[in-house]
Amino acid sequence: MLYKRAAMHILVTGAAGYIGSVIVAELINANHTVIALDNLSLGHRNAVHPDATFVATDLSDFNQVAAVFSEQKIDAVIHMAGQSLVGESMQDPGKFFRANILNGLNVLEAMRHNKVKKFVFSSTAAVYGVPTEVPLSENSQCAPINPYGASKLQFEKILPWYLHTYGIDYTILRYFNAAGATDTLGEAHLTESHLIPIILDTALGSRSELEIFGTDYDTRDGSCIRDYIHVSDLASAHLKALELIQQLENRVYNLGIGHGYSTLEVLDAARKVTGMTITATHSARRPGDPPVLVAKADRAHIDLQWTPRFTEIESIVLSAWRWKLKYPNGYVD
Repeated sequence: MLYKRAAMHILVTGAAGYIGSVIVAELINANHTVIALDNLSLGHRNAVHPDATFVATDLSDFNQVAAVFSEQKIDAVIHMAGQSLVGESMQDPGKFFRANILNGLNVLEAMRHNKVKKFVFSSTAAVYGVPTEVPLSENSQCAPINPYGASKLQFEKILPWYLHTYGIDYTILRYFNAAGATDTLGEAHLTESHLIPIILDTALGSRSELEIFGTDYDTRDGSCIRDYIHVSDLASAHLKALELIQQLENRVYNLGIGHGYSTLEVLDAARKVTGMTITATHSARRPGDPPVLVAKADRAHIDLQWTPRFTEIESIVLSAWRWKLKYPNGYVD
């Protein structure tokens, strides 16, 4: 395998989180050595692959970050750590700018001092704000409408200067709606804001009903449409980005399946998968929710030689449901 011939020592920040834990597992399976960093404020220690070297590290403390780089052999960094709850970012923007910009700068500074030259950054479709076109390409206007998206975009703008000045190669991966689960790893957020796990929690009875925000949008059934990308497909894109990073002329890649599903379609898929009614109520639109968010991901298909395996919403929901049934209480730390 190519990955085995090119095995690296890779530092993953946010390694105990939903997406980070799956990336760590994929890297281990591809014969890479992984140093897994997390402060466990949001992640779960038991989600980290046992073959990874786990280091409890707070990225806000540069001395802690620098110590990891001086004590470990590191060839590349995948930077996943950060704050991502949009609603919370509107209430406490400073928290998000510190976590998503200043903490990332601590990682970049440690990299330059230790001559680590490969950096893959976890970004988001929230940098686009309200879409000016559908689907969204990497060249679409970026005008974030919340501090979360603004903090991610600001950090993106820092990276070209670290390439120019210090030679740190970087790739930015803008996720659309991460979803689904592997056999052993899934979503277990302390505060759940993602549609699919909320629907499945409702099916299991831990929530009384699903609240659907807005059914009067200009879409095929009146509810919002989103591009759902399976977490395993996100992980495979990171491996591709690391493999090809020094060959890439483009630096920014959307990660999505290229078509969307409405909230009502996701609910219908969940009802089919679970065999349950799943009670839903209709509420008013939430401020700032665009009607449609769909990725144009052709650049990733061509440059990264990446094609998502999960493109049907029922298969994505089924993977999440199987994980929920196997681990109804999530991770027991």
